[in-house]
Amino acid sequence: MGIVAGLDSSSAFTRIVVCDTETGAVLRQGYAPHPQPTGEAVPHETDPQAWLLSLGEAAGGGLLEGVEAIGVSAQQHGVLPLDAQGALVRSALIGNDKRGQVAAADLIEALGGRQAWVEAVGSVPHSAQPIAKLAWLARNEPEAARRVAVVMSPHDWLVWQLLGRPARRTTDRGGASGTGYWSAASGSYRPDLVELALGHRALLPEVLGPAEAAGTTPEGLLISAGTGETMAAALGLGMGPGDAVVSLGASGSVMAVHREALSEPGGLITSLADAAGMHLPVVNTSNAVRALRGTAEMLGTDLEGLSELALKSTPGAHGLVLLPYLEGERTPNLPHTAGTLSGLRRDSMKPEHLARAAFEGMLCGLVDALDVLRSRRVEIRRVFLLGAAAELPAVQAFAPGLFGTQVVVPAPADYAALGAARQAAWALGVARGTLAPHTPPVWPAPSAQVFEPDEEYPAWQGVRQQYVATREQIHPGAFQTGA
Repeated sequence: MGIVAGLDSSSAFTRIVVCDTETGAVLRQGYAPHPQPTGEAVPHETDPQAWLLSLGEAAGGGLLEGVEAIGVSAQQHGVLPLDAQGALVRSALIGNDKRGQVAAADLIEALGGRQAWVEAVGSVPHSAQPIAKLAWLARNEPEAARRVAVVMSPHDWLVWQLLGRPARRTTDRGGASGTGYWSAASGSYRPDLVELALGHRALLPEVLGPAEAAGTTPEGLLISAGTGETMAAALGLGMGPGDAVVSLGASGSVMAVHREALSEPGGLITSLADAAGMHLPVVNTSNAVRALRGTAEMLGTDLEGLSELALKSTPGAHGLVLLPYLEGERTPNLPHTAGTLSGLRRDSMKPEHLARAAFEGMLCGLVDALDVLRSRRVEIRRVFLLGAAAELPAVQAFAPGLFGTQVVVPAPADYAALGAARQAAWALGVARGTLAPHTPPVWPAPSAQVFEPDEEYPAWQGVRQQYVATREQIHPGAFQTGA
């Protein structure tokens, strides 16, 4: 028996969970928001010292007493450009920074198109990716770019700080796979792509295996490899082959654990690695809960009221079909399109039918993403549904039939911090010879609500067919020509 901690440094806060190594039981928790900068903040830029300050506050009061190992999870899509002495050459670039859109497009063209990038690293550059941020930096701040000698992600940097800034810098497969210059298929960096973006090569962190330790502090505290938030959450949920996660934010994402790296010629799949030695192909949609919020505002209600209205209608919403492409769409690749409401008739022009069409449209858009993975032979036996909208009764009623699989809605928890703690327990066990390096410790599954497809499944198949027919009529061949 021992005690480990998981630290999740998100875009807004630090959360720490202290867990029993054997059972995964949470013994203590700490939380602190990142301090806000003084003066006018620049969007998508931050001083990473704020992460250390909130870490210190979250760990206060003896929270880490008795802890033997720590795992670090941190926000993805961040770049810390360092000089040869390890000092930042400018603020960290974080989040989905739209300033990088032109740079991402230039990178795609420079390598020869989307398929060339898919073949190189399993993903196509977009504005959030570190490689696009490096290209933006080279284009807009060339003097700063020339000083960049080392490139790190937020979780790499935090691990490095916890270890006292050693000469060795490390990352993990999961974090590296989201950079745009590391291939999950080959397990190797593409330093030539860093040079393409930045204008010169830079030192990149050593990629550790899932159960390897990044190092040990002078006090004897083991620090595991760490990983990105997405991969940590998957580890915290206990995902394995056959499991998928559908994340309901303003936009949506679908990811599944798979034994092999996957790609798709048009770049619909982002080929990520997970934190347990396997792979985590991801398909993103531009529209999810934003379609619900827009419909709720139109009807003068909120999400809960929209859910109540939708449940008063019937499958198929009396022929109404909403293609929820309100912000363009990534899956299918229709970046400049708009949403469509089809099937308006006098008897369908009622609030409850529009409400139901919004829920069915949002979920069918996510089924499109699931089908991209299924078309690549990804087995999906159950779907974890994450996000506040997963608690809406209409989502829970409609999702099993449309997804065609068991739907699990886990109890709210910081699964990224729990995954980081599980990784720490794994690294500690391997270091002591009590755990195998290929199998993470078995912790109990999180408490959850479970929903199964019911006897109305044929009706849900009809809803899906109605949606696909409408999509094909308005955007013919979208999944063939959209690539």
